[in-house]
Parts: sequence; C-alpha cells; structure tokens
Amino acid sequence: MLHTLSRTLPNLPCSGPTRREAITVGSLGAFGLTLPAFLAAKESAGTRKPKACIMLFLLGAPPQQETWDPKPDSPPEARGDMGVIRTATPGLIVGETMVKTSRWTEKIAVLRACQTSDNAHSASGYFMTTGHAHQPMQVENAKPGAPNDWPSMGAVVRKVLQPGCKLPAAVTLPEQSANDGNLTWPGQDAGFLGRAHDPWLITCEPEKPNFDIPGLALPADVNVQRFDERRRLLDEFDHVGNPHTARAFEMIGSPSARKAFDLDSEGVKTRDRYGRTRFGQSCLLARRLVEGGVPLIRVNWTRVPNAPNNGHWDTHSKNTEAMRKLMPVLDTAYTALLEDLSERGLLDDTLVVWCAEFGRTPKINGAGGRDHWGQVFSVALAGGGVKGGAVYGSSDKLAAYPKDGRVTPQDLHATIYHCLGIPNDTEIHDSLGRPLAICRGEPVKAILG
Repeated sequence: MLHTLSRTLPNLPCSGPTRREAITVGSLGAFGLTLPAFLAAKESAGTRKPKACIMLFLLGAPPQQETWDPKPDSPPEARGDMGVIRTATPGLIVGETMVKTSRWTEKIAVLRACQTSDNAHSASGYFMTTGHAHQPMQVENAKPGAPNDWPSMGAVVRKVLQPGCKLPAAVTLPEQSANDGNLTWPGQDAGFLGRAHDPWLITCEPEKPNFDIPGLALPADVNVQRFDERRRLLDEFDHVGNPHTARAFEMIGSPSARKAFDLDSEGVKTRDRYGRTRFGQSCLLARRLVEGGVPLIRVNWTRVPNAPNNGHWDTHSKNTEAMRKLMPVLDTAYTALLEDLSERGLLDDTLVVWCAEFGRTPKINGAGGRDHWGQVFSVALAGGGVKGGAVYGSSDKLAAYPKDGRVTPQDLHATIYHCLGIPNDTEIHDSLGRPLAICRGEPVKAILG
C-alpha cells in the first residue's frame, strides 16, 4: 500500500604523513606511501558496531519526471514522450524504464520534494555531499578548498566511527565525482578535519577480469619475511610508535581487506545479476564492504559507453534515448543490490540511498533533453530502518517546485546519520578548534520505522 506522507512547507532558510613515514613505509610501494594518511583517525567514545549505508550517487542527475515523479497528466512539453508503469505499491507509478525497480517499491521510501536551489553540478553536489550550501551558489567548477571546506559525510563518518572499524570507515568508489575534463567537485574530502579523515578513494575497474586493488597484496619484490623485517625495523626506529603507519601495515597484510575486495570469490550468477558493468560490479563491491564492516560506501555513477551525453545522467539532449541506455544499467544493479542484501539478512541494517546532485528542468528543451534543476528532485531510500512503500512530500503539477514536504540536503544528512546511529548533535571541531554539530537538519521522521 502506498503511504503518502507530508508536512507543512518550511521557509528556505591538510595534513599528511611525515617525510620519515613516507620514506619508511613508501618502500612498500605507492599504496604504502599514502595509506597512513587515509587511515589516521582520532579515538572516540564507544565501540559498538555501526549500521551501514550505501549511497548510489548518480552523477549528472536523472530526471525526476522519468523516474520517481512522473506527471502523465501534464502537457507534452513537460511530461516528455515516455510512459509510466505501475509498481508493487498500489497507487505508485514510476518511469517506464524502471522495470525491475518497480517490483521492489514495498522496500523503498521516496522523497519527492528534495531541493538545493542550485543548478551547478559541482556547487549543488557540494551541498548534497556535505550538507552545507556552496559559497557562492550557482558556480560551476569551483576548486576544492576554503571557503567550501566543510567535510564530506564520509569524512565525518571516519572521524566518528573509525575506531570500531578494521577497514576505513568510509569508502568511495570507483572514482571521484568530477565534471568533464576531470574537474573534481569540492566537498568530497575531509575539508577542515584534515586529510587523515578523507574517505578512502578507490579508483578501480571491478568489471575487468582479474580485478584487484593495488597495494593490498605485497609488492612482488617483498615477501612475507621481508615485510615482517621492515615492520620490526620501523618499530625499532620509532619507539613511540605511530598508529597511522601501524594501521597501514595492518591493512597491507589484512586478510579481511583482501577478502572484501575478492570479487573472484563471488559466483558467476551473482556477478551476472548485478550486470557486468563498472557501476554494477561497484555495487557488488559495496555489498562486500558492508560485510567487511565498512559503515559508509559511496558508489559514484560512471560513464556508460555509447550512450548520449558522455554516458552520464546530464541529459541536455536526447533525454529519452539516454534513459533507455542508462536505466537498464542502474535498474539491474540497484535491484540486485537490494535483493542480495535482503537474501543475506543485511537490508534491515543497511540503508541504500539513490540520489544525485539535483534534478532536471520541467520542460523538454529544443534538443529533446532536460537541463539542470535544483528546485525539486527525488531521492529514494531503502532498507536501513525506513518505511517501504512510502512517498514523502510532493511536487507541483510539472515536477518543477515543491508542493509540500520539502527536504533539504541537511535533512537528508540528518536522516542518514540517524540510520547509522550517529546523533546529529555529535560535535566535530574546525581548524580553530571551535565545536560544530555535524548536521543542521532534521531527520525525515515520517519515513523512519
């Protein structure tokens, strides 16, 4: 049964490893050189095992009209030329290409009135990733750094939950979010928390044969005996001991790390179920990282070969053709992830978030596409303690502006932190030592179980 939930529309309101560490550990290879900085984290109170979140970030932004918020009764220039299909939830319709997803809606809660009010990929992406608006808004290709140096959600999770994790507490794969030309978006690192809390970025191609993560195995010229000798030598020279370097050594020789990334141990049927695409196999890798105890995994959308608009969801032209090329990849991977987590008894404790940096314009342009639109878009959440079969908020008749139940990025962050068991008043400190709450939003309580 479809549960429609709403509320009154509110007013819109670096440090790295030392030279000595680099020289000592760097002899193990490139992985050993940089890992200590990624694995650095302060101890924090509590040792409980956290729940998990997999964030599927769909770079470029799918159109809400052809996904979670179709408007079949709107004028042709608004609704486009694609149809809708019914779902497992009576009363809920979705875009016609979401065939597999339509069968899983009883596990999914849809937020139909999300808003950033920012139409720039990187600026709106910063807002969605950090929970803080970019300064100034509407600026494309701004470089990372002050004044936009609020830490990403992944960095906050590493700061708070790392002591209880064998692997890095936040992982991003299979690449960073960036505009064409490899222009990296701001807000994906640890910002003022320092590089020690950066989410662990794994640039990889898990769909390729013989996939592995460079550095998790010992270099060819370093056997186990030599590795142990180097570790003992480091201990002798560093009498005080460096926990960050020690954790790097632990990771390099860690069976749990190697196990998490061993896709070859998965059956052919499982790998095929996710789709043999870079995005699909990254989703499978995310499931394995959840099993390895990683609380937050962000899977970024990657280009689909031979698809319009460089294979991203930035459908400025050929919107219909793009949907029919891209959605089968997403539809397959997304539902495989939900099904796999469910079969393994992990879905109730793992929140899966379908999101992007904004939405698409309410009218089709002259090139048959939709342009950037931060005024309203949809986000879907499944598992992890949310009520399935629910729709919270609504947009107007053109899917152009929120009608009720507006959700800001701050509210989305608050909801995710809640599902991870992290209180929203948890404090972090900026570069001047000032205490700051990790989030200024409110959880969307209407969709929480």
